[in-house]
Amino acid sequence: MSHEHYAARRHPEFVVLEIGEDVGALIVHTGPGMHGVEIEISPAADDDRRSHKQVLERRSGADPAYTAVFDQLPAGAYTLWTDGVARVRGVEVAASRVAELEWPSEVEVAA
Repeated sequence: MSHEHYAARRHPEFVVLEIGEDVGALIVHTGPGMHGVEIEISPAADDDRRSHKQVLERRSGADPAYTAVFDQLPAGAYTLWTDGVARVRGVEVAASRVAELEWPSEVEVAA
């Protein structure tokens, strides 16, 4: 029995976001070149406290969408990382809200 790499398949399932009184979420939209890449996130004031999500292929209508979805984020500012390098700083997440960010093409990394 073979095990398919998690990011290799399309992800048609719905994403359930846990947001609320003190927490929000962030959806990072990327290009197909980021498919399978792990994006790390840390609070802006604590570069060492990171978690990560993989960029997955999902659907947006009939078109593919490549996203990393972070939920249960305490409201505040965040830094996004790939390969141990801070790529985007000052990403704001508000409580009870879903923030969205277009990943800058000039910081795409090799998968």
